[in-house]
Amino acid sequence: MALKVLIVDDEALARSRLRTLLGDCTDPRAEVVGEAANAVAAMEQFQRTPCDLVLLDIHMPGVDGMALAANLRSMAPPPKVVFVTAHADYALSAFELDAVDYLTKPVRLERLEQALQKVQRLQVASDLNDQPGATESLLIQERGRSERVALADVIYLKAELKYITVRTAEKEHIYDGALSELEQKYAHLFVRVHRNALVARRCVRAVEKHHDPVEGEGWTVRLDGCEERLAVSRRQLSAVRESLMG
Repeated sequence: MALKVLIVDDEALARSRLRTLLGDCTDPRAEVVGEAANAVAAMEQFQRTPCDLVLLDIHMPGVDGMALAANLRSMAPPPKVVFVTAHADYALSAFELDAVDYLTKPVRLERLEQALQKVQRLQVASDLNDQPGATESLLIQERGRSERVALADVIYLKAELKYITVRTAEKEHIYDGALSELEQKYAHLFVRVHRNALVARRCVRAVEKHHDPVEGEGWTVRLDGCEERLAVSRRQLSAVRESLMG
């Protein structure tokens, strides 16, 4: 099913280019259900024709994109928002408004499709009402770029020196935070396997004996979504086994 998209930008040429790019998107497909040149027209359009996603410029006459995004959050249900702007310095503020992604102009087809895929994943996750925390996410800031990663996509969190490696099926991210804080906040989603690692409860598939030439016999956990095995400390072994049974 195609994502229903509303394009909001005060420049007609920018709206036209986004419409053309959306027409070239195949994974997932997108259907433009409306356009607006300002925030007032956008709210009127959304109330007439609700959509899944708003592609939103920031600098517009009158009410800007940030204020419009805040208003859209009060809708029931609220649409997902992806900012599309020539200004890269608003990324952090955008993600504080729960934006799914932040694209800078000129937008490339590949990046637009990536943003649409994130929206689609969040939609699927939010439909899984029996999965706690499906729409929760981490804000990743690396290499001058900010990105929101859904916890429903995370396989494990592993402390590496000052940072945490956030592993998904597609790639690894670097997160600046404390593993203990994540464990406390998301205990319903992750189980500690070692002093330096948390794994997603839904991904635990097996706990296996392992012999290391240096450390001797120990245990590892096998996870869905990646081939890497993580060490399980004896202290955490029973908790990991309980996660496997649950």
